[in-house]
Amino acid sequence: MTEHSIPDASIATGWRTSSYSGPDQGSCLEVLDGHPAGVPVRDSKNPHGPAVIVPASAWLAFVAAVRSGGFPS
Repeated sequence: MTEHSIPDASIATGWRTSSYSGPDQGSCLEVLDGHPAGVPVRDSKNPHGPAVIVPASAWLAFVAAVRSGGFPS
């Protein structure tokens, strides 16, 4: 079975946020590099909550769309 989430994401170390997220770190996503099943993503306000694992190809497409202005602000 393919793993699609991490029930308690606090057990993993190495989470990071964007350098653009600001000093208060509110309303941010955190990602974890190097997971074998894809890219885990979690809410920075709930580090003990679950994380969703996104396929690496989908994460790269999302980041490319953000960088190219593909999402209106």
